[in-house]
Amino acid sequence: MKALLLALVLFGSIGGARAADRVSAVRIWPAQEYTRITIESEKPVRHELLLVKNPDRLVLDLEDVDIASVQQEIAGKVLPNDPYVGQMRAGRYKPGVVRLVLELKAEVKPQIFMLKPVGDYGHRLVLDIYPLVALDPLMALLQKSEARSVPDEAVAEAAPPAVAEVPRIEARPDSAPKPEASPKSKPVVARMVTIVIDAGHGGEDPGAKGRGGSHEKNVTLTIARKLKSIIDAEPNMRAVLTRDGDFFIPLQVRVQKARKVQADLFVSVHADAFVKPHARGSSVFALSERGATSTAAKWLAKRENDADLIGGVNLDVKDRYLAMTLADLSLTAQINDSLKLGKAVLSELGGVNSLHKNDVEQAGFAVLKAPDVPSILVETAFISNPDEERRLNDENYQQKMAQAIFKGIRKYFTKNPPLAKSTLASLDKTN
Repeated sequence: MKALLLALVLFGSIGGARAADRVSAVRIWPAQEYTRITIESEKPVRHELLLVKNPDRLVLDLEDVDIASVQQEIAGKVLPNDPYVGQMRAGRYKPGVVRLVLELKAEVKPQIFMLKPVGDYGHRLVLDIYPLVALDPLMALLQKSEARSVPDEAVAEAAPPAVAEVPRIEARPDSAPKPEASPKSKPVVARMVTIVIDAGHGGEDPGAKGRGGSHEKNVTLTIARKLKSIIDAEPNMRAVLTRDGDFFIPLQVRVQKARKVQADLFVSVHADAFVKPHARGSSVFALSERGATSTAAKWLAKRENDADLIGGVNLDVKDRYLAMTLADLSLTAQINDSLKLGKAVLSELGGVNSLHKNDVEQAGFAVLKAPDVPSILVETAFISNPDEERRLNDENYQQKMAQAIFKGIRKYFTKNPPLAKSTLASLDKTN
């Protein structure tokens, strides 16, 4: 009887113990802005994070996880060009606890949070590793501009390229005669203008997926880079990418970047998707404060706004830009200019691809809510359409699409010259 009772006690203790959860994936997204490490599992992972000095390390203790799955998933994941993480290893710390050690290349400011299952993902433990001093997009732009404008002999009093030699284009009322398009060799604007190009999605958020295996985030980055090269080659124009790599940026942080560099325009590049493969064509969207102009536009805006859920936003971080109540700001002028920009770009896209809609549509896109920057979202083609997916992966088509967007931007500035603005060098760095 005693033997039977002992057996039941042992069986109960074994059955009551929590089985170690298998880690299904570990993904690392390195970037200058920050490195993100995502640990995915079927159940939420209890954890503790420690920052250790001399040498700098991050120690992440994971409770009740299978050590073999952790070791398998982290193998070879740290890239040599990761700006913050040098090496990563896992071992048994004590019964029931797996210790993950990250050797750091610099002092960092980590943030860790959990995400509930969404889309194709299970529970995710997210570790974001930020530099101790956050990168300033305005200073980065100034440094690039100085390197571009100052000749090799570094003449101290040299003026920005071409600005002083170009006659100013005065603003014209809408009723004034339309000016002739400037020759390609001459600037279309009289001062340096800044255009922010936003490659949609990125990192944990792949965006739409084509039947051939293409991911929207890769297509948009390629086209955005080509557009940047075209703009940077134009006198008095420069482009800034919200991301120049495969990493996730929250939607309102993209807006924040545009405002920090005092952008004149914001262009978000995407590749549309629909539940049926026959949908095709290019589209341009602007912001709406009064509801979407069509059911399709409303559906698309919701899908694009859900990018924050897929990519993963740390809701515990209270940033003054993220907390800004944009609904309290007047967007009427911005939307009016955005529609003009969208119309100019849409007219050029029609020469490269069929148009899904002949007019600029509107909906509540979160990424277009910079109150003082005309902003459009360009759907270059339907990645869910097999034929258009092939075109989106064709370098010639990508170049034509980038060139068409640029021509639309030039057309917009020809009719709507930018207002005078203080030089970036004199801007308040705290803006």
